[in-house]
Formats: sequence, C-alpha cells, structure tokens
Amino acid sequence: MAQLNITLNQDEILQLLSDNHDEALRKLLTDSINAILNAESAAQLGAEPYERTAERTDSRNGYRERTLKTRIGSITLAVPRHRNIPFRTLVFENYSRSEAALVASMAEMVVNGVSTRKVSKVMETLCGTSFSKSTVSEVCKELDAIVNEFKNRQLNGIYPFLLVDATYLKARENHRITSKALMIAVAITDEGKREIVGFDVFDNESKETWRTFFGSLKARGLTGLKLVTSDAHDGIIYALSKEFPEVPWQRCQTHFSRNVMDCAPKKYQKAIHAGLLDMYHSKTIEEARKKRDMLIEEYRGVADKAMERLDNGFESVMTVMALPERMRRFFRTTNHLERLNREVKRRSTVINVFPNAQSIIRIIGSVLLEQNDIYLTQHKIGLTKKDFEELNKTSTAKLLEIAKEQQRLLAA
Repeated sequence: MAQLNITLNQDEILQLLSDNHDEALRKLLTDSINAILNAESAAQLGAEPYERTAERTDSRNGYRERTLKTRIGSITLAVPRHRNIPFRTLVFENYSRSEAALVASMAEMVVNGVSTRKVSKVMETLCGTSFSKSTVSEVCKELDAIVNEFKNRQLNGIYPFLLVDATYLKARENHRITSKALMIAVAITDEGKREIVGFDVFDNESKETWRTFFGSLKARGLTGLKLVTSDAHDGIIYALSKEFPEVPWQRCQTHFSRNVMDCAPKKYQKAIHAGLLDMYHSKTIEEARKKRDMLIEEYRGVADKAMERLDNGFESVMTVMALPERMRRFFRTTNHLERLNREVKRRSTVINVFPNAQSIIRIIGSVLLEQNDIYLTQHKIGLTKKDFEELNKTSTAKLLEIAKEQQRLLAA
C-alpha cells in the first residue's frame, strides 16, 4: 500500500492544538485527500508529474475544484484531470457514502425526538438547522438500497477460508435501549484476497441466529470452504455443523489462550501463555501433542482447571495443523476480523445508541462496503497460487477427516 507523507509547519501544529482547531483540521484533511488524489492519478498514468516513462498511458491536464462536505465542514479539493483517459477515484464515492450514512442516522435520531445536544450540534454543522422527516426518509432509502445490494449480493468466487465473529451495538426498540448482535463474515478467496461476504443484525447470538446467518451465506453461493475460524460460541459450532458439515472448525487461538489463562493462578499465567505459544508454533501435530502433555504435567496440581481446559480444547485449537505450514499463521486466529470490529466500534461510537436496527445495517453496512472496496484494491494477504495448489493436493483429505471427527463428537 502506498504511503503518503503530510508535512506540518510549527504554526499549523500549534493551531491544531489550539481551541480554534477546525480550520487546521480542514487544511490537514484537504492536504491528505489531495495527496491521495495525486497518488491515484500517478498510478493510473503510470508516471509521476513531469516523469517520462515507457509505462506512461496519458498526460495531465490541470485540475478542477470539487467541494466535499465533511464532519468538520466543507473542504475544496483539487481533482486531477487527464488529457484523454478520464481520471477515476473512489475517494468521493466511499467518503460520501459513509458520511451520508452517518448523517442519515443522526438525522433519524433527531426527527424521532431522541437527539442529544451533541448530535444536534453536529447536525447543525453538517446539514444546517432545517431538515424534514420526509427528507431524511429519502436519504435513508437511497442508502439502504446501496447497502442492501452489497449485503445480499451473489457470491461468485471460491472461498477456501472463512472467519466469523459478532460484536454488540445498542439500538432503540419499543422505547427501550437493547443490545443487538452484529455478525460479520470475512472470507479469503482462492486468489488470496480478503472479502467481506456477509453481515447481519440479530437480537442475540443463538444456535438459530447463527444458523440463519450461515444459511444466508450458503444460499448466496458461498462455496469451496476448507476451514472456518471463530471463537468457541456454541451457536457457531452448531450452525457450522448443520450448514457446512464437511468443513472443519478452527478455534481462535487468541481467544483460547485467554480462556485457559483465566482459569490459572495469576503467578502462572505468563509462563502458561508462553507454553501455549510454543505449542501453537509446532511443526507437526505430534510435536504439538507432546508439548501439550509437557504443559499439563508441569502445572499438574497448581493449575488443574486451566490444564483441563487445555486438554479439552486442544484438538479444535490445532485444526490448522492440517494446512500447509505457510498457511497456518493466517487462519489460526480471527485477528483480521478483530481489527475490522474495532473499526466498526470506532464508527459506531459517534452514534452511541442507534435509532433502530435498520440504522445499524445502514451505517455499519456503509463502513463495511467501504472497507471491502479497500480489500479489493489491496495486495493479497501473502499467499500464492502455489500455496492453494498445495492446499488442494495435501490437505483436503485431512480436513475432511477432521470435520467428520468433529461431527462425531458433537453427536456423542
């Protein structure tokens, strides 16, 4: 990914730290987005300004001004122009979509009489003081159509790996504030790229809601699964066994380590954690089992409950050992998804309590759509075509056997 350097002088830094910092923030945002636009232009032309290369596809033709409304007021940008091939950018589409979703949800709060002073002040800055219920409704409908198209799209690729998780957000329902479970699924394609393949909002995490979620992924065309990574929620394990019985489950090693250490006396936790990490990085499953046995023996009598949890969860937390060694580190945890959840939480903090469940779909769906566009333009996660060929050649039978064993244990 390209890195952009923005230089601030001493006066600009002092202005950012002052009480009247909005103008400095607007200048910083303007400079940052202009730098992104120029970088996109250089990438499309195959050359920097005044650079002559064999890869150059067109030449620059000045700039045009474009106003963009942001949370800190309007800014004026310099959009590059090309002489023959039109300049293309996702900046305005992505930024406007997520901003519009935020504004729509805030406006919805205001027109429904649940505005706070903070929300009203932000809305005043963004939209002025007058907006009607019908205006807000039209904006919401337009955004809902875009988000729902993304949410319900047909999945046409091959997706060997799936990571799933849920996070909780607050929404108003029947004049009460309730917690809603936002379920998210991120897949890795057979080309090694990430893709957000599903998200939805439910009243809770249960066997039924997780099965509905997995069923919708299946109905929309999710195929080619080799492994699913998640935490140990009963609903996920049950739903996976019903909707994808031939696919084995990998228990997130980060979550598992916390579960084990939570049962251990504090003075042993650091050493047990080091032992778990050493076990996870074993070269073979046989080596991992030996390290497990050594850990259990070492802490027998002083951390029995933790060692019992280790013994009971060992096989599901080491499913990843059936993969080629180069692939294991990518799918042993849900860390990729945890980072996405943090971004969701960061954006949702602005709203705090959503006016209803649909507004969660609207604003978080816009954020996820924006993030998915970024995934599609990013480089692969580090896996090659050769890695996937090795996966299909050496691991498929092992993974099927593990899935069968997991099914047998669930039925017992």
